[in-house]
Amino acid sequence: MNEALSRLKEMDTEIQHLSHIEALLSWDQETGLPPLAVEERSRQLSLIAGLLHDRITAEQAGELLAKIPAPEGLPDADRAFVREFARRYDRKTRVPKKLVVELARQGALSQNRWVEARSASDFSIFAPSLEAVVSLVREMASALGWEEQAYDPLLDEYEPYMKTQELERIFAAFLPRLKGLVARIAAAGREPDTAFLSRSFPLALQEKFGRQVLEAMGYDFRRGRLDVSAHPFTTKLGNADVRLTTRYNPEYFNSGIFGTIHEGGHGIYEQGAGAGQGDTLLADGASMGMHESQSRLYENVIGRSLPFWKYFYPRLRELFPAALKDVDLKTFYRGINAVRPSLIRVEADEVTYNLHIVLRFNLEKALLEGSLAVRDLPEAWNQQSAELLGLMPPGDAEGVLQDIHWCWGAIGYFPTYTLGNLYSAQLYAAMQRDLPDLEKEVAKGNLEIVRAWLAEKIHKAGRLYPAGELCLRATGEELDPAYFMDYLEAKYSEIYGS
Repeated sequence: MNEALSRLKEMDTEIQHLSHIEALLSWDQETGLPPLAVEERSRQLSLIAGLLHDRITAEQAGELLAKIPAPEGLPDADRAFVREFARRYDRKTRVPKKLVVELARQGALSQNRWVEARSASDFSIFAPSLEAVVSLVREMASALGWEEQAYDPLLDEYEPYMKTQELERIFAAFLPRLKGLVARIAAAGREPDTAFLSRSFPLALQEKFGRQVLEAMGYDFRRGRLDVSAHPFTTKLGNADVRLTTRYNPEYFNSGIFGTIHEGGHGIYEQGAGAGQGDTLLADGASMGMHESQSRLYENVIGRSLPFWKYFYPRLRELFPAALKDVDLKTFYRGINAVRPSLIRVEADEVTYNLHIVLRFNLEKALLEGSLAVRDLPEAWNQQSAELLGLMPPGDAEGVLQDIHWCWGAIGYFPTYTLGNLYSAQLYAAMQRDLPDLEKEVAKGNLEIVRAWLAEKIHKAGRLYPAGELCLRATGEELDPAYFMDYLEAKYSEIYGS
């Protein structure tokens, strides 16, 4: 059994290296690929996808797994490794290689069409590509199989072991309270001043400030870098190479700084995930929901808090004296926490953000089930936007074309953002219990206290435990959406007096 396990780990190391090569090609496509190189890059990515599929589904992998019939007798890390290796093997062997290769190729081509369509605010440019991707995703779901809902195997790709019905129960547990809070805030009639956020904020100075915050958070630039892309993301090219991207708006401060903090949360998780697990699948985050909990905790719970800005606001004013000279800390704090339904998800406030996720979840399920055609997406999107947010997009760029995820066939991904919000509030409540002086330390600029707690409770575990179990171990409770709503209601009742 030990020999079989050693060989599985060797195979997994090769798989991890190929995955990192694939990620490097994708990172390059997002940050610097010449426009005429897209077709060739799509072939490169499909080749790597095929090689990965071959490695993961190799007959030898199945034979070696069969030689480890009772992983319960193994140490925790080895038992988790076998569990996750077997899970990946089972999922991938259900999917034909030609489907994996074609989805990778179409994803690369689709991304380029999405960029073109978004620039022109014309969904019809992107629609044929998306139709091809959605068709392949349906094939993927059929190949993986399901017992309850076709969405299950796709959600399981990003949030392992979670079913759609469980997700729907979680949504139902907090959405009524969330909608009630949105209504009370709107009725309060205490709109914060946000005009100063649209003053001139030179890009170079935004980047300088963002880097200062990332360093304070504990992001290690010796093992990473910060670049610009159309859609902010974090990618892991190796244990010593975790890269971030962000985007800046010279006339809207929130985009750059909170996008940077958000990706910094992902980056710190990746830099610390599975400490000691080397180049194995355990050196990754437990799930995308848990990953989002790290980014949303830093971006919102910490990054939009008053203690955080007590330390960082004087430094921000030094960089932008003209834009902020007449803005005191309280006005700034209320401004960056203004609750105002918006069209763009990545710029949404933390109260209305999850309504954007519900919108996408509803459309994804309909697309997958066949009750919604791709060509009808703009109309369906606009209808959902009006119902959930009370807003009608003026064009496709502000509506159906604003996110990049569907280019890659990442259906099932969006709900993990909401799960991340829920996990983040529960983790922060546990952190406050463990660290009574937490807010005082943050107000002194000590963000290391946050990173150290997360490293101990979340990061070092990597994928030793499924996300639900990791939450239980870190907080003492299973995921409870009430923590998130308690956090929102306490914070925004104070800001809005609602």
